[in-house]
Amino acid sequence: MEISAKDVKELRDRTGAGMMECKAALQEAKGDMEGAIDILRARGAAKAAKRAEREAREGAVGSYIHMGGKIGVLVEVSCETDFVARNEKFQQLVRDIAMHIAAANPVALQREDFPADLVERERGVYREQMKESGKPENIWDKIVDGKMEKFYAESALLEQPFVKNPDITVRQLITDASGSTGEKIEVRRFTRYALGE
Repeated sequence: MEISAKDVKELRDRTGAGMMECKAALQEAKGDMEGAIDILRARGAAKAAKRAEREAREGAVGSYIHMGGKIGVLVEVSCETDFVARNEKFQQLVRDIAMHIAAANPVALQREDFPADLVERERGVYREQMKESGKPENIWDKIVDGKMEKFYAESALLEQPFVKNPDITVRQLITDASGSTGEKIEVRRFTRYALGE
């Protein structure tokens, strides 16, 4: 199948992938643009997994101020090179993550970062709910585990649904960006300030 240069350019503009990768993906998808995007995303995710061990020493600190100065966020997002750190797509990613933090108010970066006492307190609350529910005791642990998974999905930044596209998590957003830049990208830390807190 003949793939036009216009289609290759459009795919490259939409994904940030290389010209040859775009052409190969379009050929594999038989000219279907959305199918080619899915192919590139899948390849990018696989490459991102390989990059997980590399050092990310460059990057940017982004900020976001919301509600007329009532909520503010600082976030540090790292990448491997200064070239990517200065790229407009990377800068937009940093802004999007900061805006997401302002809107979704995550407690920690990932589930492993939650303080043990907070996790135990949540578990205790859910166990008390089970005692009051009248459900059989032999299923309490399973229900509590399910409620803890929901707690992590709502409270851990990387597991939260991304506010601009709830079909993906923040982790997937970062993995997709890593796939299109060819570099390891990670959120190192963040702080959210709210007036009066």
